[in-house]
Amino acid sequence: MSLIDERQEFSDIADTFLLHGSMQSPAFLDGRLCALLALKDVSAEAWLDEVCSSLGIEQPKDAPSAERLLGWRRQTLEALGAGEMNYAPLLPDELFSLAEQAQGLQEWALGFVEVLDDTVDDALRRQWSAALREALDDLPVLARIETDLDDSPENENDLFALTEHARMAAMMLYTEQHPGQPQVEQSDATLH
Repeated sequence: MSLIDERQEFSDIADTFLLHGSMQSPAFLDGRLCALLALKDVSAEAWLDEVCSSLGIEQPKDAPSAERLLGWRRQTLEALGAGEMNYAPLLPDELFSLAEQAQGLQEWALGFVEVLDDTVDDALRRQWSAALREALDDLPVLARIETDLDDSPENENDLFALTEHARMAAMMLYTEQHPGQPQVEQSDATLH
């Protein structure tokens, strides 16, 4: 099994960034990736160029690194288009403090909103459902959330709810921009 077939986790991508001398979190780029895929797609080559540019390198150091970065793109695209609606932002998991998890969500929202601001005009926005516009209007607020959180059940629940909102907004944007994908209401009998 190649790296590209494995599920990419936050720490896998962060380790790949470290290998390339970058301490930055993958969360910001994951927000950008999700928005790019939802709005207009981003080719594998363009995605690799964007990651390399962000890391300040010309190309990945080795084939496994390139494979992992391309697998990240494919995994995100597949999750956004899957009927299971199982897309999840690439964020720090429970091995990180709540403050680090909140920072990751904030960075993800910043990346997502940056693409929206650069790509979406009023004409496109008006084509979207009211529910999608409302969900997307909340994302700039996520980009300013308080990240200095104590590890408490209340903060954990709040952060989970905010992450779920970001996840749903991303999937709503993808489904409205890609009619018929995912085919969540299609029965197995109608699949070809």
